[in-house]
Amino acid sequence: MSRVLLTGATGLVGGELLRLLSLDTRVTQIYAPSRRALAPFDKVINPSDPQLSDALGVLTEPVDIVFCCLGTTRREAGSKQAFVHADYTLVVDTALVGRKLGAQHMLVVSAMGANAHSPFFYNRVKGEMEQALIAQNWPHLTIARPSMLLGQREKQRLSESLFAPLFRLMPGRWRAIQARDVALALRDAAFSSAPEGVNILPSDQLCERARRVSAQ
Repeated sequence: MSRVLLTGATGLVGGELLRLLSLDTRVTQIYAPSRRALAPFDKVINPSDPQLSDALGVLTEPVDIVFCCLGTTRREAGSKQAFVHADYTLVVDTALVGRKLGAQHMLVVSAMGANAHSPFFYNRVKGEMEQALIAQNWPHLTIARPSMLLGQREKQRLSESLFAPLFRLMPGRWRAIQARDVALALRDAAFSSAPEGVNILPSDQLCERARRVSAQ
């Protein structure tokens, strides 16, 4: 039985994952700090604060697994600085809190193309975030790198509206992926026998895991 820390539960993948975990008999408690209060869910404790770091800071109970589904875009964030805070700083803060509370496995949603040396700002920040988590020396670190996410957002992203039809037709790891499939794959990875060290799951592997879980 596991106690879980989840950040990003108000987002597309995080919301799907929260629903899955709340129904999972292997999960006894979910700590889901957020900037705004969540709708009530079984087993969920939801400290909320506009400053997510402050909501994270109130957690004191031990946890076993950490999921981080935080993610935005530069347009949504409003500035490069705000984007770095959301997609780097808060992710690293989540990991540090999880380590302090005793977690042995960290699972994080990154992005296809994440590369700390990329000339593209978005991919570079995602890559730097991955490197920061790797430097924490987690016993088990799972990095999900989905392609374009599909699902019902509260506020649709323009780029997804424009390019989703194209990405639905792309081959392999480039093909767009349903947010629920990413959540299913993360849950499966968390409760499977995880390899030691760093395990990177590209989008095609996330799809395959989700298909396998759905077929069970």
